[in-house]
Amino acid sequence: MTVRALRFVIPGMTTSDGAGVRLKRTLGQSQMARLDPFLMLDEFSSDDAADYIAGFPSHPHRGFETVTYMLDGHMLHEDHLGNRGDLTPGGVQWMTAGRGIIHSEMPQQTEGRMRGFQLWLNLPAKDKMKPADYRDIPAEDIPVTVRADGAEVKVIAGRLDDAAGPINGGDRNMATDPLYWDVSVRAGNSVTLPVPASHNAFIYVFEGSLRSGERDVPTHSAAILGDGDTLEAVAGEQGARFLLLAGKPLNEPVVQYGPFVMNTREEIEQALRDYRDGTLATPA
Repeated sequence: MTVRALRFVIPGMTTSDGAGVRLKRTLGQSQMARLDPFLMLDEFSSDDAADYIAGFPSHPHRGFETVTYMLDGHMLHEDHLGNRGDLTPGGVQWMTAGRGIIHSEMPQQTEGRMRGFQLWLNLPAKDKMKPADYRDIPAEDIPVTVRADGAEVKVIAGRLDDAAGPINGGDRNMATDPLYWDVSVRAGNSVTLPVPASHNAFIYVFEGSLRSGERDVPTHSAAILGDGDTLEAVAGEQGARFLLLAGKPLNEPVVQYGPFVMNTREEIEQALRDYRDGTLATPA
């Protein structure tokens, strides 16, 4: 067993996206703030409808996957193919933009808390132009396992102990073979979690705080993990709830222009032409 050290911490940066949704961004603050295969992680959280009501009107994507995980609130997804999907508390939407998708994500509430995350996960070059696809996963389809150390883990992607998440990289032939876990630890308790040595990994603390080795990770911060096959951490005085995200690196060039993520500048220019011409999301 080799414990992964915390390499560095990225405090959440307050920003906005869509039509003015306020959020905190860690990965993706700049094109240097990435961890292959992860491109971006946003947390949106507010009790004030003014911070989220404008939502994310129709916009395009190409070349990567978006994963939206709702903790509180209600969001409606609609896309150019006529698909509709409701995101309600505890639910996940795993969307593969592939060649292209044009969609919107709009709040279905005018008051109360809206809280959740959006992760951008890169696709390998061989999959960037495959047909778009998405999967809506209700909360009841996400298994929860309680470990011997008392940690409670929702397994969204990957496998932990006897719990297999609804997204299984091996079954879906996903090059990144992702892990996506929502981990809760009681105040002062320690937690030990296996993380494949083949994967890059980071954590994002969204409630309480966490300490690993000599490093503290405060609320609304991400911590990039070093090499190894195990995460060891201790929750702070208020306990801790955090995301653990891991994936196999693609080791490919990344060229991004807004909502398009490809391998070359020429491919980005083609995506822009396709969007202007109305062919972004049509079959090749």
